[in-house]
Amino acid sequence: MTPVPEVCAVILAAGEGQRLRPLTGSLPKALCPVGNVALLDRALARVAALGLPTAVNAAYLADRIRDHVGDRAHLSIEPAPLGTSGGVARLKSWIDGRAVLIGNADGYLADPHRSPGKDVAAMLEGWSGETVRLLTKPVPPGVTGGFSGRRFAGFSLLPWRYVRDLPEGHGDLVRTAWRPAEAAGELDLIPYEGVYIDTGTPADYLRANLHAADGHTLIDPTAEITGSVSDSVVGPHARVHGSATRVVLWPGAEIPAGEHLTDAVRAPGGLTVHVPPTEPAARR
Repeated sequence: MTPVPEVCAVILAAGEGQRLRPLTGSLPKALCPVGNVALLDRALARVAALGLPTAVNAAYLADRIRDHVGDRAHLSIEPAPLGTSGGVARLKSWIDGRAVLIGNADGYLADPHRSPGKDVAAMLEGWSGETVRLLTKPVPPGVTGGFSGRRFAGFSLLPWRYVRDLPEGHGDLVRTAWRPAEAAGELDLIPYEGVYIDTGTPADYLRANLHAADGHTLIDPTAEITGSVSDSVVGPHARVHGSATRVVLWPGAEIPAGEHLTDAVRAPGGLTVHVPPTEPAARR
């Protein structure tokens, strides 16, 4: 599709990923792999498919983000995480009068019927340039909050006049843009037909990986497998000499002979986060 004129993109990648610790102790959440692809790369590919000039913000382990992004996007390095609103506000001079499509790097989106980019194209189609738009899914039964029975699904779209008025410093877009737009009758809720998973917890991070594997086992060609693997994602140069069931094995990680690892994420050095199999998010 032809992008709406004067729209750029910002991918928010400054967060610490505290709920994923200790996995994020040495790796930014945005670089955690899902289906053996860094979350940030998934977001960048999505906006690249829309043809949008893109910026990425970074704060926590910013050097890792900078080295990973390279020359693929403009980079804004914050002295400390400024939140979703503060991160965009700090980029006002780069945005420079344009509208901005804002994506959370830690959101996993997948639509079996549309390729990345085309699956969020409705955010721009038919847009007047005046309203704030949110990509949304229905609020699950029994859950409160959201916007008119719908919940945010990773992407929002702000006109320049909303960006211009964002306060400097730490803040979140819910309070500085989305709720004010809702109160003014200027909020459009755009349905997302695919799967959206906020990968903030170990259970949801595991769930996103298993979804990316599409009910199968996803093994990088460089991995070494002498044991058994089922319903898992095995990263580059990882080694499985024992067994893995519903496991995410990061690049270079290992399951030694005799170990039977289930419902877990393992990083190099034996760092392991277990996800209780009774936790609903691990099975959805």
